[in-house]
Amino acid sequence: MVEVGAHWIHGPSRGNPVFQLAAEYGLLGEKELSEENQLVETGGHVGLPSVSYASSGARVSLQLVAEMATLFYGLIDQTREFLHAAETPVPSVGEYLKKEIGQHVTGWTEDEETRKLKLAILNSFFNLECCVSGTHSMDLVALAPFGEYTVLPGLDCTFSKGYQGLTNCMVASLPEDTVVFEKPVKTIHWNGSFQEAAFPGETFPVSVECEDGDQFPVHHVIVTVPLGFLKEHLDTFFDPPLPAEKAEAIRKIGFGTNNKIFLEFEEPFWEPDCQLIQLVWDDTSPLEDAPPALQDAWFRKLIGFVVLPPFASVHVLCGFIAGLESEFMETLSDEEVLLCLTQVLRRMTGNPRLPAPKSVLRSCWHSAPYTRGSYSYVAVGSTGGDLDLLAQPLPADSAGAQLQILFAGEATHRTFYSTTHGALLSGWREADRLLSLWAPQVQQPRPRL
Repeated sequence: MVEVGAHWIHGPSRGNPVFQLAAEYGLLGEKELSEENQLVETGGHVGLPSVSYASSGARVSLQLVAEMATLFYGLIDQTREFLHAAETPVPSVGEYLKKEIGQHVTGWTEDEETRKLKLAILNSFFNLECCVSGTHSMDLVALAPFGEYTVLPGLDCTFSKGYQGLTNCMVASLPEDTVVFEKPVKTIHWNGSFQEAAFPGETFPVSVECEDGDQFPVHHVIVTVPLGFLKEHLDTFFDPPLPAEKAEAIRKIGFGTNNKIFLEFEEPFWEPDCQLIQLVWDDTSPLEDAPPALQDAWFRKLIGFVVLPPFASVHVLCGFIAGLESEFMETLSDEEVLLCLTQVLRRMTGNPRLPAPKSVLRSCWHSAPYTRGSYSYVAVGSTGGDLDLLAQPLPADSAGAQLQILFAGEATHRTFYSTTHGALLSGWREADRLLSLWAPQVQQPRPRL
């Protein structure tokens, strides 16, 4: 069982509705539910690797990796302090990190080789942060609003039987045939007056037109499509077009690609207690802007591999790669990816006879037509206010029951964007909005976080 999409519950603790639901449905184990697990403060930072390989084939000192992690994550924490500052020294998180690292480098007293290795390790952490933020480069992520993203306590955990167990439980409470699948929507017509044969004499302000020609006249529609899809279809998906300021918010908010590459092995080449394998590319540095040589070097953006829990005799590594290199990877065949990563692993481990993986599976979120990427970030030129603007229902001057189009999805949650709990809360928010319109006297079924 592998997760091609969402992987972890980030911050599994009382303030996380995904964790709360998973607990209610009995989908988590004792360890995940333990008070101890819920109290861990990670600061949103990924744990340290179990082993770190350099592209020279040598192992990197984990002590040196820990030292660079302390520096890097300390600086990341500093970037969050600009939230309420009158102005920022530079526009982006990446520029701030590089400026600070540049100052640290002047104080390093080691030999040239060690200094270069430290920069290469830091470059690996930059690539990792690109995966976390779902961006090609931290230079694209706005510094001022970066601290608005809220990290919940709790040690990130997974569903042993997959995230789908959660959605299956949620859907099970719906009447049969409520959800229609394989029905792509072409255009949402709004501010109109549409008829439905089943309701003679009644008019509906919205009509959802599907690609097969079917029309669904409705009072309200909640749009939860990914921001990448909205960016691509902005001019055709809404009729009339969205108000200028909402369209501008959609253009400005960042939306990048973070992909997974799963490699299945006959036998593990890693130690039994290994959890995370880091790849460090020699002679790379965050202080040097190397243009992505996609054809020959896309794999250098790969941060390494998470070791998935062994299942029977199945041994799987899950690699993560973000940005333009990740999007280029989608254009390659499975065979090309498998061959390339076999060579990478042989080079990194220093074992030219390392057996090739027996199979590969990967996500392709950028080329997937209904996502066109993975998740959102607040890009340079945008603010948290743009996420709020995207979340505002239409028409904007609506009074009461005239609400027609409502917006939900991770990119509409100002402090939890990019997460499943942000997506869930945004859906509840819009459901509550409609409940308060149609049944204001009805008690909310659960406390809203």
